[in-house]
Amino acid sequence: MTWLLAIIVVLLAFDLAVRVYYVAIVLRIFETKPPFRVNTFPPDPMAEPIEFTTSHGLTLRGSLYHLPDRTPKGLILFCPETDGTHWSAMSYCRGLIDDGFDVLSFDFRGQGESDNLPGYTPNHWPTMYEVEDVRAALNYIAGRPDLQGLPLGLMGISRGSSLALIAAAESPNVRAVCCEGAYSTDSLMLYFMLHWSKIYLPTWASDLIPRWHYKITTILVRWTSRILRHRPYVVLERWLPRLRDRAVLLVTGERDNYVHPDVARELARQIHSPSAQIWTVPSAKHNKARTVAAAEYDRRLTAFFSQLEVPATAS
Repeated sequence: MTWLLAIIVVLLAFDLAVRVYYVAIVLRIFETKPPFRVNTFPPDPMAEPIEFTTSHGLTLRGSLYHLPDRTPKGLILFCPETDGTHWSAMSYCRGLIDDGFDVLSFDFRGQGESDNLPGYTPNHWPTMYEVEDVRAALNYIAGRPDLQGLPLGLMGISRGSSLALIAAAESPNVRAVCCEGAYSTDSLMLYFMLHWSKIYLPTWASDLIPRWHYKITTILVRWTSRILRHRPYVVLERWLPRLRDRAVLLVTGERDNYVHPDVARELARQIHSPSAQIWTVPSAKHNKARTVAAAEYDRRLTAFFSQLEVPATAS
């Protein structure tokens, strides 16, 4: 028995050493924001400036796109990407606006025209701070008589996709959500860890490590960063099953080097719903689906959100 105990101790010590080694490596990468090339968009004089307050007392600013002399088909709440601003909504949602939808977009805290939260620097991983921002936007919509009765859909880009999915899961009145470049923190980390492992370990050694071992490492990295940086990261997977009765469209680029299409497929799998659709856009890079296929992009989005015009059944 002594030798068996010794072997177990050696294996546990080896496992601990491997975890510490990997957590240290992955943590540095995890906390480094990639060099996103985010397009800038000029202010649109036709948009109505809006602002509202969060639970932290921060003022978030944005715009409402509404064409005069028409009754809107519905309202789309747009959540921009990391380092993006509310003005990008006009680019992604141009087809929806032309088709008769109103679009409300806003800047998350620490981005664009919105207030900063002291001590918090946002990056590409979604936190509860941004979740609170979307909740504040929904409260603003609910408090405006001209918006509160409109059929409501959500759209998110990259990090904004995670937040749009969470908001849709929390809000029964949100009936459809479209996301481009969507990911969860754990699913994206796991994808890259499986690829990075062959860089830091021999292939034979990497193949011996079970998938659950990598998953535990991703959790340890997220927890470590949360403690060190005081960041309340969200675990999107906790919300995904609540979207089973919602219409979900996940748009992913075939050449996306930041968020591989496999990540979108994993999110759809965890929603566990046949209504979760995936559109993989040929030749498109991260958040560039409309750049390479504008007409098809607008057609698919207007067709997808046209279901907002159908009265919702009571749940």
